[in-house]
Amino acid sequence: MDKLKMHSSDLSQEKIAKIRDLFPGCVTEARDEVTQQLRLAVDFDQLRQELSDSIVEGSQERYRLDWPGKREALLLANAPIAKTLRPAPAESLDYDETRNLFIEGDNLEVLKLLQENYLGSIKLIYIDPPYNTGSDFIYDDDFCEAASDYFSRTMQIDASKNRMISNPETSGRFHSDWLTMIYSRLRLARNLLCDDGFIVVSIDDVEAANLKKILDDIFGESNELAVLCWDKNRKNDARFFSVGHEYMFVYAKSRSLLSERQVKLREPRDGIDEALQLFNSLKKRHGENWDGIQSDWRAFYRNIPASDPRKKIGRFAKVGPKGPYRDDGDLSWPGGGGPKYEVLHPVTGKPSKVPAGGWCYSKPERFWEEFDAGRVVFGPDEKTLPRQCRYLFESEGQVMPSVFYSYAQTATVDFVELMGDRVFDNPKNWKDLKRIVRYLTGRDDIILDFFAGSASTAHAVMAQNSEDGGSRRFIMAQISEDIDCDSVAGRNGFGSIPDISRERIRRAGKKILEGECHTDWNRDVGFRVLKVDTSNMKEVYYRPDELKQADLLDMVDNVKEGRTAEDLLFQVLVDWGVDLTLPIRRETVQGKTVFFVDDNALVACFDEGVTEDLVKDLAKREALRVVFRDSGFVSDAVKINVEQIFRQLSPTTDIKAI
Repeated sequence: MDKLKMHSSDLSQEKIAKIRDLFPGCVTEARDEVTQQLRLAVDFDQLRQELSDSIVEGSQERYRLDWPGKREALLLANAPIAKTLRPAPAESLDYDETRNLFIEGDNLEVLKLLQENYLGSIKLIYIDPPYNTGSDFIYDDDFCEAASDYFSRTMQIDASKNRMISNPETSGRFHSDWLTMIYSRLRLARNLLCDDGFIVVSIDDVEAANLKKILDDIFGESNELAVLCWDKNRKNDARFFSVGHEYMFVYAKSRSLLSERQVKLREPRDGIDEALQLFNSLKKRHGENWDGIQSDWRAFYRNIPASDPRKKIGRFAKVGPKGPYRDDGDLSWPGGGGPKYEVLHPVTGKPSKVPAGGWCYSKPERFWEEFDAGRVVFGPDEKTLPRQCRYLFESEGQVMPSVFYSYAQTATVDFVELMGDRVFDNPKNWKDLKRIVRYLTGRDDIILDFFAGSASTAHAVMAQNSEDGGSRRFIMAQISEDIDCDSVAGRNGFGSIPDISRERIRRAGKKILEGECHTDWNRDVGFRVLKVDTSNMKEVYYRPDELKQADLLDMVDNVKEGRTAEDLLFQVLVDWGVDLTLPIRRETVQGKTVFFVDDNALVACFDEGVTEDLVKDLAKREALRVVFRDSGFVSDAVKINVEQIFRQLSPTTDIKAI
């Protein structure tokens, strides 16, 4: 019976395995100097020969982004960690039912732990990382020694023992530190995106240029979709210019795939719901008197101020049975060079005038299909160019503009109203994020934010679900940063940033449920809390000459004291790459506690005294995976017979031990 590995994925080994698929002669085996285990290794001399015409090395010039610490950041991103996620039901909301996650811990470790569970599964990653303003904090990723020792040695630890260091502009590594921090995290984050997924990163001017280079390096310059400019406020006390904007960099994991699938991103037009209500009310008033409906329609939009986004709907100034429409659309091929086939005017029977750039429809058959559907209109005779007719309620919506105005103070006012005080500085506007969520995700997608902060992203996801009946799920990750007890948040009883995040989700969810919600929505406003911690397994690495009798007795059970069965279950879920939000059911089977994850997706028993009868009982359930505690069997004979029993009763079950 094989044992679970109990550490995060070794990304270097996985990448070497991919190289082996392409160049099998370039991959060999070498003994690890520390563990003495055989590992895959690349024969770079052989690989150079395979790629001899395409190698850039040494001092040869090339285009790339470099800084002191990049190599270390790459190694750090690939290195496995012996950590786990421990559940915290008491701090969760609807722990057993929710499909949302809140993970407390260093987000670098969180991303490593999620590599197998959510590989290629996330549709949208949104992050609002530290802006590196000098007074901001950034994460320090020195894992070569204990964190407390590192901070004490470098005098970078405060009274609260935060695992974060300030990055003053006077530091020679002002940009390098920030780049190293963000690079390793973005490298890991890319693995989690599905092939048609997106990442959106908020940033200000200080690191915008460097962030773009990093995103180009990791995601590819061709996958940049847009740089959104968020005009949030104007300051009249600035010395030179009033810089009141921030950016959102938007990248696709694969722009070519989106093009191949003919993906078009659209959002509803401003005021479209109001327009539909108006049209229906005018139909009730006027019946089929289209002139009367059209007159009142135009009067309504004529009175709307030009600055109002709804004013654009007034361009659909004509009204018919299919609703408001405009018939002034251009039928020419974009950029010219389109086909110039003959089109006969339906009244005169003569060839109509052809656009200079050719028709926008590749074939005559398509042209007449659009005509029959009422989306092409002719002029009074063949001398007038035919025009495209577009109906307001048939339109695909509008493309999101790259420049927005969103007053920053509004987000703060909303947050204070929800939380009762200003317990968090500069929260992101959840309504802006809701717009991003609506634009880039579908109803069943997963959204990840690994710089959760005030949890505006979670608020946005729940709000969008309540509006369209979606079942989107969120994963929030936030480092456990302590709060000064004399701060506003401290005086309100919050001990850490995650405490604020979780309370914000609770209050936002409650408020959303009190409002008008879509009838199809599952009303999931809960979250399952998991916390990054050391492995549940004891460290049992001894040299033979150091072993004592007491050590041997201690090694009989390899689970640390104080760790619960549910702790062990979640380490198994992490190790086996199982969705961490699946429903968990506890049953007593022959006097032992047995966990059933998503019914029979995984069955686990970590109790002592497991008998052959219990093993047979579980085997008959034909679960996909089964796991036991290595020291939990009543005898060695039972442990030896486990695989044989499953081969007879459930041959497809994968069996492991911890």
